Amino acid sequence: MAKQKQQYVTIKGTKDGLTLHLDDRCSYDDLLKEIEERLVKQAGVAPDSPLVSVHLKIGNRYLTPAQEEEVRALIRRSKNLVVDSIESNAMSKAEAIEWMRKTEIVPVSRIVRSGQVLHVEGDLLLIGDVNPGGTVIAGGNIFILGALRGIAHAGYAGNKQAIIAASVMKPMQLRIGDIMSRAPDSKTDEGNEMECAYIDEHNQIVVDRLQLLMHLRPNLTRLERRM
Repeated sequence: MAKQKQQYVTIKGTKDGLTLHLDDRCSYDDLLKEIEERLVKQAGVAPDSPLVSVHLKIGNRYLTPAQEEEVRALIRRSKNLVVDSIESNAMSKAEAIEWMRKTEIVPVSRIVRSGQVLHVEGDLLLIGDVNPGGTVIAGGNIFILGALRGIAHAGYAGNKQAIIAASVMKPMQLRIGDIMSRAPDSKTDEGNEMECAYIDEHNQIVVDRLQLLMHLRPNLTRLERRM
């Protein structure tokens, strides 16, 4: 009995067109060959057939820009198919470096004095104080092991899930994403309890006990609680 040839391309019709799941374990050349056999060499496509959108899911395979264009061009040869999107779980080295740059925790040990601005792409861990007139800005979260008496802006690119935490929370101004909150007119005496600022369900910045973070942002850390 002849062994059935393994299929590297799975085709599913959807209301948005066709979804092609491409095997990420075979060689690139074998993939191109099967795409050509199953899509390009099909017969009976009328000249006036409407265009059909094709969505490619390529799993853990990474395609270079040149390979993406080669696949698009190959599928276009079928006359009525056009690639609308290519979805991959993989990323290039440059993309991985950029992702790390935006998500890494940047530790800094210093005092941010009046007129100074400390800016990082990812999360900021500041070991020191932010004096009145000083500013710290982060693309992600801001953690201050010291006193925040100046300005802190977390999630500056629009991340409203970002938080600001400080050992002493007495800011001139807080910003998270595009939401801003000035310092209240009166503050309680400094204590030993760290506080955090976050955006609540009413789209307002709220300052509360740091212990609430495990409930408000359960995905903030990668560590799991173990019973």
